[in-house]
Amino acid sequence: MIRVLIAEDQTMVRGALKALLEIEDDIEVVAQAKDGREALELAKESKPHVVLTDIEMPFLTGLELARELKSQGSRARVVVLTTFARAGYLRRALEAGVAGYLLKDSPSEKLASAIRSVHAGGRAIDPELAAEAWAEMDPLTDRERQVLRLAGDGRSSAEIADELHLAEGTVRNYLSEVISKLGARNRVEATRLAREKGWL
Repeated sequence: MIRVLIAEDQTMVRGALKALLEIEDDIEVVAQAKDGREALELAKESKPHVVLTDIEMPFLTGLELARELKSQGSRARVVVLTTFARAGYLRRALEAGVAGYLLKDSPSEKLASAIRSVHAGGRAIDPELAAEAWAEMDPLTDRERQVLRLAGDGRSSAEIADELHLAEGTVRNYLSEVISKLGARNRVEATRLAREKGWL
């Protein structure tokens, strides 16, 4: 049996995924998590073969979860199931060690097939999206992404500095650099552009 952990913050979607997978004779849902932090804890307890995760979740995103699992030496392989058909997200997912990347509007039979493929050591990634992922490079560093994400949440430079333990001037420099890299007029436009590209 392929042991699967589902990490999805929307209760109805989580339940639907569980029901869909449990129709399969060779797949067993061993745990369900409502956020990334809970998924990390449950992965230690339930020892899944495959972690099926959304990208946008509270506490830890699906990509952060994938990185944490990898750094902790987990042997679970990660499949991202998302609405984001953006090359930037896929590129970051691959860099985080994700083995599968599926869109939520894919046919349902693709999901079980992807889980089997990933469990067997393969990859399950939309070929068109994969080709597109390498066409445009993500110009942001991890720290710039962190600062811009907080700015996009409406935090002031002082609040960002406090949260990230940086000087306020350093935060302003990061934001200025991001705005320049993206050719944006201000932090709001920079956030919008980065989200559209899947870089945030």
